[in-house]
Amino acid sequence: MLEARGLTAGYGGGRIIVDGVDIDARAGEVVTIIGQNGAGKSTLLKGIFNMVPVRRGSVSLDGAEVFDQRPDRLLAGGLAYIPQNHSIFPKLTVAENLRMGGFLLRDQRLLVERIGEVEAMFPILVERRDEYAAGLSGGEQRMLEIARTLLMAPKVIMLDEPSIGLAPRLVDQVFQTVRTLAEQGKAMLMVEQNVKKALAASDRGYVLELGQVKLHDRADRLLADDRTAQLYMGARPGGTAPSAEAPEGRP
Repeated sequence: MLEARGLTAGYGGGRIIVDGVDIDARAGEVVTIIGQNGAGKSTLLKGIFNMVPVRRGSVSLDGAEVFDQRPDRLLAGGLAYIPQNHSIFPKLTVAENLRMGGFLLRDQRLLVERIGEVEAMFPILVERRDEYAAGLSGGEQRMLEIARTLLMAPKVIMLDEPSIGLAPRLVDQVFQTVRTLAEQGKAMLMVEQNVKKALAASDRGYVLELGQVKLHDRADRLLADDRTAQLYMGARPGGTAPSAEAPEGRP
């Protein structure tokens, strides 16, 4: 469904962060990208979504080339991106935030119908409908972001660190939501620092090192592969390494 080939992405001054990456996500599966700090994980998602100044390669959605499309056109075409930092409108209510998610929809009846559908998925948003989004917990804000994204009925959803800063109970809830969306036929591509739980909720995974894919396999195999810990945490064979669930920075 989503396919990137030879994707190279970076910033000004010739600073290449992602170098020739091949990656894909198919309908009905969760794919997780892991790697050390600075491996290029977030830049990879931004490169797919045309949000970095330096880009080469190809990106296709359902077999159609979309590399040169603007982010708003990508969203309208079925590719959604939820950034690491919360993107809610804190001074708007939950209901107003949801309506903002359908800003590209011209059919207001369709918008109302889809809001009803996402509210059925996330009852907490109904309970908090008239409250300002700033008053939501971190987990509730993440659910609002996901719900808002669903209003455009995306085929592929990319999430950057969806569990960052959340309590363990809410982390489990977020990953269950990701899994549920995949079971509904969506392709889910996420960058995650909570390696064990993310891979446990995934079908496949990629391990990025210095902007290149070093491992790609089924998620359960990556969890059992010593090379995953070596690449992700800098561990040496037979040595110890930090916890795979320690928070990481960008990109």
